[in-house]
Amino acid sequence: MQDPNEDTEWNEILRDFGILPPKEEPKDEVEEMVLHLQKEAMVKPYEKMTLEQLKEVEDEFDDEDMRAIEIYREKRLQEWKALKKKQKFGELREISGTQYVDEVTNAEKDVWVIIHLYRSSIPMCLLVNQHLSLLARKFPETKFVKAIVNSCIQHYRDNCLPTIFVYKNGQIEGKFIGIIDCGGLNLKLEELEWKLAEVGAVQTDLEENPKKGIIDVMVSSIRNTSICDDTNSSNSDNDDA
Repeated sequence: MQDPNEDTEWNEILRDFGILPPKEEPKDEVEEMVLHLQKEAMVKPYEKMTLEQLKEVEDEFDDEDMRAIEIYREKRLQEWKALKKKQKFGELREISGTQYVDEVTNAEKDVWVIIHLYRSSIPMCLLVNQHLSLLARKFPETKFVKAIVNSCIQHYRDNCLPTIFVYKNGQIEGKFIGIIDCGGLNLKLEELEWKLAEVGAVQTDLEENPKKGIIDVMVSSIRNTSICDDTNSSNSDNDDA
């Protein structure tokens, strides 16, 4: 097949009649480089700098640039603060009873706080701590803390552990007390995440309750048992008659 970009008389005729598109001009590498440099020049040098770099070289800019730099610096500062606020936690921290008020009840405004009261001698408490440690990394905008129960509440009963309280602005927004309320001995990470999401403490990406299938089976089993009991009762009444 003939090259449409080839310099031939026939191709020129075809181009004149619009049968072939105009010949592609080879790109000039020098021109491309000049255009690239011009584009780079349009970007103010301070827009590529960090806040620390700006501070070092701010004497080199004129008044007009300095006004633009102040606006740019403020924008970068707000972005940095927003990022730090969002990622300010990120771990499950141990606190003592004397820190409870400052760390939990009087925590920062609008910050969700999840505290786990536990005893290390109770296996379920250790499982919950493992799950909370992973969730703390996944949701760094939520504060996760744990405390040995005796340092907070004296004579707290073992059958009430694990205990998870969810706070916001000094108010308890959710609580899970005891093994069953916390999700059972076989509690999965996703199940605990869903529980915390239901009270609003984390923004989960789970689409439905991980235990939904199990719950449906249990409800179905209870319903079938009830039907069987009603049927047996009816048959018994008929036999008596």
